[in-house]
Amino acid sequence: MSTIAENIANVRERINRAAEVAGRDPAGITLLAVSKTRPAGDIREAWAAGQRDVGENYLQEALDKMAELQDLPLHWHFIGPIQSNKTRAIAEHFDWVHSVDRLKIAQRLSDQRPESLPALNICLQVNISGEDSKSGVPLAELPALAEAVATLPRLQLRGLMAIPAPADSSEQRRVPLAALREAATQLSLPLDTLSMGMSDDLSEAVQEGATIVRIGTALFGRRQYPQP
Repeated sequence: MSTIAENIANVRERINRAAEVAGRDPAGITLLAVSKTRPAGDIREAWAAGQRDVGENYLQEALDKMAELQDLPLHWHFIGPIQSNKTRAIAEHFDWVHSVDRLKIAQRLSDQRPESLPALNICLQVNISGEDSKSGVPLAELPALAEAVATLPRLQLRGLMAIPAPADSSEQRRVPLAALREAATQLSLPLDTLSMGMSDDLSEAVQEGATIVRIGTALFGRRQYPQP
């Protein structure tokens, strides 16, 4: 079985190859290790291999890991759905939030971000494939939301995030990724981040301009959910 360090090296090589094809500098692409359901020890092993950015979907699980790993200066990203009663803890403990899709949530994060911390980096989650089952702001509503969030104090609107619908071919996978890139360019805001691409569509995402790729399975193996 591959070690986490070997997996990280393999994924970084995939990023490098895709960046070369796209004529991009791989240094401009952040590997975000998605560690939901994985123990804190796995994150520590990833840290030892040079990984610094960690993404979590579940708040309490993330807070428990933060407490266990407080000796490591990790960059913590919240990437899961956000309930209103969870915004204070997210605002207080995370460096990035990728999954903002409502103004109400952004306002609460802004109000609850401690003055002692830097501005909270925000990505707006876009429902780029128009799936009823997916979170995210519809494309038609994105400009108004982006303009409103950009004015909020204690937040720094950095860019857009999406989780496209699965597709069978590379060409099909690139369509929603290209649409997210185009949506970002059409906003009259100084955005610098596209959070897109996971284990299966990493290469296509890099070729379409991803600056953060969110990788879980390819780093840590299949997720281990508790048995009911």
